[in-house]
Amino acid sequence: MSDSGGALPRRVVPLFAVACGAAVANVYFSQPLLVTIGDDLAMSPALVGAVVTLTQAGYGLGLFFLVPLGDVVERRLLVVAQLALLVVALALVATARTAAVLLAGMAATGLLAVVTQTLVAFAASLAPAERRGRVVGLVTSGVVVGILLARTVSGVLADLAGWRSVYAVSAALTAVLAVVLHRVLPRGRAGSSLRYGRLLRSTVSLFARDQLLRVRGLFGLLVFAAFSTLWSSVALPLSSLPHSAVGALGLVGVVGALAAGVAGRLNDRGLSRRTTGVSLALLAVSWLPLAWTPRSLWALIAGVLLLDLAVQAVHVTNQTLIHARHPDAGSRVIGGYMMFYAVGSGAGALAATSLYAAAGWGAVCVLGAGFSCLGLGLWVLEPRWAADRAEAVRQ
Repeated sequence: MSDSGGALPRRVVPLFAVACGAAVANVYFSQPLLVTIGDDLAMSPALVGAVVTLTQAGYGLGLFFLVPLGDVVERRLLVVAQLALLVVALALVATARTAAVLLAGMAATGLLAVVTQTLVAFAASLAPAERRGRVVGLVTSGVVVGILLARTVSGVLADLAGWRSVYAVSAALTAVLAVVLHRVLPRGRAGSSLRYGRLLRSTVSLFARDQLLRVRGLFGLLVFAAFSTLWSSVALPLSSLPHSAVGALGLVGVVGALAAGVAGRLNDRGLSRRTTGVSLALLAVSWLPLAWTPRSLWALIAGVLLLDLAVQAVHVTNQTLIHARHPDAGSRVIGGYMMFYAVGSGAGALAATSLYAAAGWGAVCVLGAGFSCLGLGLWVLEPRWAADRAEAVRQ
């Protein structure tokens, strides 16, 4: 079941969720602070843009190079070590006096923030099979809240005490979480004895051999491409509104975290395929009210609610299924799956902002609906592909 020695106490699940949300928020704190950071450190516009790029690049590298370590290193030790190093990286950012130091700290922050995925895999491995979906759902809800509230929290803290306070407070919180998790997480043993190089190669080979992993990775890529299409560009047609009103949309999106728990319970009841299909249909439908964004704020709110509910439901279903498929390689499959997520998020953001400049908000909505409909089409075709593969194996 797990590389850890004990079951997951119910009281520890919220702590996993808080730790996940706090860690992943560090990837997004800088986005509303870029102008202020650039002015403070006399950075050129190109260097300011590199702040987000290096943080995201660090996160992508961490998904491939660090998260799989959870299958060979004792996870409690790995989590605490990553959090301790994350404290150092955050302190480096908070005290940076030059652009070079800041960028190095941001890259390290992104790299180490992947402790979020180590925690997701850890929680899934500790949960009993009949509760695994619910546990993954609750922990994922913490990730969702962290992502959506990061910009709001960083903006408020920066207004109160300057941009450096954002990273100083996060470093202090991360240090506290490291101490608490060191005390409450169950001790375990190391997992696989694979050498590091073979461990990384096995991540690739797992997805190459297993159709379920590939299909669920594609679902993740498409739903997060749709998610990023919205959130990377929605501020553009709302430029006439106050920044606080646009930022409040993140609070609306937090409601989507509720879908994570519901989807987890449905997965525990064996309804993963139905949950995926209904969620993908809702994702496609969400772009109808979103298309009215420039004319109706209520339509925007309705669309955001539908989209976030759908995305989180599919995300939790994906993670629950792939971990159950390869429980002894839980960190590798979660890390590999999140690479699909990263590709989808990057593609959605790049395409949406470019398309808005060329053709406006309506074209962005067509793009988002296209990603969503591709996901729904994949869901329709999935059983046929599985049947064809089974027939080929029998022959």
